[in-house]
Amino acid sequence: MSGARDGELRALQAALAAEHAAVYGYGVVGGRIGAGQRGQARMAYDAHRARRDALVREVKDLGGRPVAAAAGYALPFPVPDAVAAVRLAAELEDRVAGVYSDLVRAAGGARRALAAEALREAAVRAVRWRGESVAFPGLTERASTAPPSAAPTA
Repeated sequence: MSGARDGELRALQAALAAEHAAVYGYGVVGGRIGAGQRGQARMAYDAHRARRDALVREVKDLGGRPVAAAAGYALPFPVPDAVAAVRLAAELEDRVAGVYSDLVRAAGGARRALAAEALREAAVRAVRWRGESVAFPGLTERASTAPPSAAPTA
């Protein structure tokens, strides 16, 4: 494989790992979120599952073996109630946006466009959960988050 193709495959695998973690994280969110936001959590969960499944196909198309989901993930903080669940949902989206920003840089053509769309969707969901936006979704907030392997997010 060429260097660019290797970089693209690594970025796809990182996005896939992030989506696995987000699906897990939204399972926690769904168990703690208030009834009024359960529908929003379910839509996010479904969106991450769909992205995860699409990324599996993309990795295979590049000749890679899709990274498997972990059996469990360490949460970045305790999630005992609905307030913490909302905070976790925003954190999940921030982390997913971060890996999609990497994929935007690594990919080209249609794959880059899909990564940019996924970044936008994650940023919009983060705003909905947090109630405010950041200047550069997927970039600035990454400085304050743990690495992908340390939490149920990307």
